[in-house]
Amino acid sequence: MHLLILGGTTEARQLAEQLHEASQEAGQQAARSAARSVGRQSAGQEGLARLKVTSSLAGRVGQPRVPVGEVRVGGFGGVEGMVAWVREHGVGGIVDATHPFAERISFNAARAAAIARVPLLALRRPGWTAGEGDRWHSVGSLAEAAEVVPRLGERVFLTTGRTGLGAFAGVDGVWFLVRSVDPPDGGGPSRMEVLLDRGPFTLDGEREVLRRHRIDVVVTKDSGGAATAPKLAAAREAGLPVVVVRRPPVPEGVAVVGTSEEAAAWVVQLCAGSGASG
Repeated sequence: MHLLILGGTTEARQLAEQLHEASQEAGQQAARSAARSVGRQSAGQEGLARLKVTSSLAGRVGQPRVPVGEVRVGGFGGVEGMVAWVREHGVGGIVDATHPFAERISFNAARAAAIARVPLLALRRPGWTAGEGDRWHSVGSLAEAAEVVPRLGERVFLTTGRTGLGAFAGVDGVWFLVRSVDPPDGGGPSRMEVLLDRGPFTLDGEREVLRRHRIDVVVTKDSGGAATAPKLAAAREAGLPVVVVRRPPVPEGVAVVGTSEEAAAWVVQLCAGSGASG
């Protein structure tokens, strides 16, 4: 079976690695069984031994962390392009392990999977949950965040990435520290400084950022995960308000799991079907 992982996240890389290791182990087990003239493997193990995984990266990051196995980079050309690619390459399953805010690619994946009649699973790390001492302000979009920010402070740590900065272009009387992996393409607040950095981040490091730049408000998307969570703990310690942009929903009808292990188990079940039919 050929599995397509729509990646670019830690969970996508973890899944690719787990499946690579499991497929190799299944193949080695099959070879040992054949050498000893032992009976056939289970359908799941047979399918897993023949599993091919391709990870697809959007190509928006200059130096992406590349997962193990085959990798393609770039868009598909919308729903029709993804359907064509899936059919041309004999894809038997898709795991959407993109960023929780990659709404367009997730929608395209859901439509393409339905048209091509290919099973689809969404892998989404759990979102963050406010705890005691947190001063969170939940909003539905970057535009809403831009409206809220001036009422909360004057020096903002903006950690929503380099895209969408235009939402803050009209915010007056506020200075922004914009952190992103790559430099912004343009636009954004008139008063801002860009901090190029890539997670995982540490609590001590985030404390220093808040202190050095005299931050009084933090803005973040609810990306979830441990790699970028220390800023929330640092803000809590400092008593700072945090504007949290809520996630867009997963497309209707798409099954969702929260860990790469659960996604790997789903793939094994698909492999069992392909092994039984192969």
